[in-house]
Amino acid sequence: MLLQADTVIGRAPEDLSIEEHLAVAGQWVALEIYTPITLPQRRIQALGATAAECVRHLLQRGIDPSQFEFVLMRRAY
Repeated sequence: MLLQADTVIGRAPEDLSIEEHLAVAGQWVALEIYTPITLPQRRIQALGATAAECVRHLLQRGIDPSQFEFVLMRRAY
C-alpha cells in the first residue's frame, strides 16, 4: 500500500489502521516530546525515509524540530 504523508500527519500512531501501519513501517515519524508543560497529544507531525527528512518537513512548516523526537516505525507483530 502506497501511503501519502498527509494521510497520517496529525494522527496518533496507535490510531493508524493495520494497513496504514504496515505502509509506514520502516519510515521515520516526528512526535512532539512529552513534557508536563506541553502534554502533547502524540500526533505524527512529519513522515520521512530518514529523521533528517522529517526535520526538513518540520522546518518547511515553520515548526521547531528541537521539540520533537524521531521514531522509526516498525512492523506490528
